[in-house]
Amino acid sequence: MSNLVNPHGGGDLNPLLLEGDALAAEKDRAATLPKVVMASREVGDVIMMGIGGFTPLNGFMNKADWQSICDNMTMENGLFWPIPITLSTDSDTAASFNEGDEVALVDGETDEIMATMNVSEKYSIDKNHECETVYKTTELDHPGVKMVMDQKDVNLAGSIKVLSVGSFKDEYGDQFMTPAETRAYFTEKGWSTVAAFQTRNPMHRSHEYLAKIALEIGDGVLIHSLLGKLKAGDIPADVRSNAIGTLIEKYFAPDSVVQAGYPLDMRYAGPREALIHALFRQNYGCSHQIVGRDHAGVSDYYGPFDAHDIFDEIPEDALETKALKIDWTFWCDKCDGMASMKTCPHSAADRMLLSGTKLRKALSEGEPVSEKFSRPEVLKILRAYYAGIAEEDKVEIKMSGHSAA
Repeated sequence: MSNLVNPHGGGDLNPLLLEGDALAAEKDRAATLPKVVMASREVGDVIMMGIGGFTPLNGFMNKADWQSICDNMTMENGLFWPIPITLSTDSDTAASFNEGDEVALVDGETDEIMATMNVSEKYSIDKNHECETVYKTTELDHPGVKMVMDQKDVNLAGSIKVLSVGSFKDEYGDQFMTPAETRAYFTEKGWSTVAAFQTRNPMHRSHEYLAKIALEIGDGVLIHSLLGKLKAGDIPADVRSNAIGTLIEKYFAPDSVVQAGYPLDMRYAGPREALIHALFRQNYGCSHQIVGRDHAGVSDYYGPFDAHDIFDEIPEDALETKALKIDWTFWCDKCDGMASMKTCPHSAADRMLLSGTKLRKALSEGEPVSEKFSRPEVLKILRAYYAGIAEEDKVEIKMSGHSAA
């Protein structure tokens, strides 16, 4: 019997991906339906619902849920949910079918039919309101705000049947783990306390330190990498995965860490994204989520520990997965090792603050990087990547203001 946290909502996992004869039949039917083209973020959301990562959702949200989540971080039925999961289309497409009709949801980049949807509602939203409440800004320089503002004019709500997980399984193999698979893995290992480490970057020494703190107080760590789209300047998922795998092999005890990935695009929503990360990590079976400095932040839109504070602002029973809050971490020359503000008595002059932004900039400019900053085996992989990219892409990296989380 599993001792893991329950899926969000308290019931069983709710994967919406069809299989076998039902999948074949629905694919045939989907080819006859009106098509709605999805953006990359929406495709990721469909796949997440398909594998049960967004349990207990049955599809894209209606206007009442959108409004309640923006204002209260709960769906209309009271279920905690910090970021709306919505689908948009243009006015002409929306006018071509009625509420109650079924449509096929198509990946805008590959033309693959990813799901079918029973359209229960067509509605419009105040995009500025979503940006103000969820992202805490309406500035278009914020990539999450731009994502919302780029949505089409009409939102579609309704239950979906998922037909595909796209290319993630082909590209990442066993690293693309579903919530059912991570739960089975944790149970087989006898783990009940599992901390998730969120990353969209290769892990430097500070990240490694955070994961090892979690290992000291729990059974295992899930290093959970985003496999969806990032922004210019961030390191591609295949390079990141290789670097993280090498770090695990060389510097972690055997059978203490599992590396996996999930299919979402980054929203860069800072504190609210920290909450949704914890929510779907609960579905993956994690009892804790490591929350360090500027979790899921971008540039200086959020304070370094706003993502800590937001966990104190939600009801105790909102999530079973709890935040493992960790202060600033750094290399201290006088401590002769990694430390944090809670453990190190020395001055700022003795400390090397580590960040993914600094690491990307140094590597893109061919500058030396101390082994106090990143492990040599990881640096070798990253240097090989930067040596092979075009100079114009390196400019994007130098100008990138993304945080390290």
